[in-house]
Amino acid sequence: MRRLCAEIVRHTPELAHIDMDRVAVTFSQARKRVPHGLQAALTPMRFENGSLFTQQDGHRYTSQRLFDADGQELLYILTFYVPRFLNTLLNEKLVTIFHELWHISPSFNGDLRRHSGRCYAHSRSIAHYDAHMQVLVDRWLARSPSVKTYAFLRYNFRQLQSRYGSVTGVTIPHPKMIAVN
Repeated sequence: MRRLCAEIVRHTPELAHIDMDRVAVTFSQARKRVPHGLQAALTPMRFENGSLFTQQDGHRYTSQRLFDADGQELLYILTFYVPRFLNTLLNEKLVTIFHELWHISPSFNGDLRRHSGRCYAHSRSIAHYDAHMQVLVDRWLARSPSVKTYAFLRYNFRQLQSRYGSVTGVTIPHPKMIAVN
């Protein structure tokens, strides 16, 4: 998944601001084995405008910070919920990946991309947002990316288990808010 996301970012001009070396790519088990529900999520490690602090109910908070093995701070956690994510069609998987990557702020400062209006995360509707993601997916596929990069997405969870023996990935606990005096 990390290599695929890096390939998508490298060949999609609208996502060129993303440094995948500073994005943790993780997996979490979906709580229920149903086809509907959350397939992926992007967790920003900073608050609005990349701030390390936020105010809520008169209290000041920060978030736990996350660093890679070399000590570089990670600014986002991209989580895929399995088996649910893997049990969708190839195109839906690609739209989901683009959907989550698009949430990353153009400033790449640990905050989300913020749209104007009440629904700052998805603009006026998720359907409109995902229609835009489909356009980006179609453009990316039109560039003829190496099928090897995303061929594994043609399989569902059971097929991947059968073919490779297991499906493994990194898990990272959701960061906690920390009260600051």
